[in-house]
Amino acid sequence: MSEWAAWNESAIWSLSLIAITITIHAIGVVVIAAVAQHFSIEVVGRRYPFVGTHPGSVVTIVTVAMSLVVLHALECLLWAAAYVHLGALPNPAAAELYSVDSMTTRGASGFFLEKQWRMMGAAEAGDGMLLFGISTAFVFYLMHRIWRDDNVRGDGGGANG
Repeated sequence: MSEWAAWNESAIWSLSLIAITITIHAIGVVVIAAVAQHFSIEVVGRRYPFVGTHPGSVVTIVTVAMSLVVLHALECLLWAAAYVHLGALPNPAAAELYSVDSMTTRGASGFFLEKQWRMMGAAEAGDGMLLFGISTAFVFYLMHRIWRDDNVRGDGGGANG
């Protein structure tokens, strides 16, 4: 019965961390989208017409992608902090590497969680798939929007340029 209790505690931690990281990611994506929209409305064509060009579109996509990388890193750190707090891994460095490996579903760090916390690694991989899916969808939407706007302006840009 004690093994089931450990799995239950692992499941509670996993579901809590998944809920927190998805919330962080959703808020982050909304903030990034709002900043990108504000920037494109307030800046494009006013002070910095470069932003509306093809190189400017690349800079926008890279900036958004790097912002998403920061979100993913923060989410990995959250899982890593939980692993250290729970004693599932021996130190922060091991926990960070394990978390990045789990979040990206790579799983080759060479570290293993203590037996009662192993479900968390699998749960983090599932969380990572959801988070990376949200990021991918957002970047795809942004690229589609940029290319659509280029075509509307008559730049012939994006996918058709």
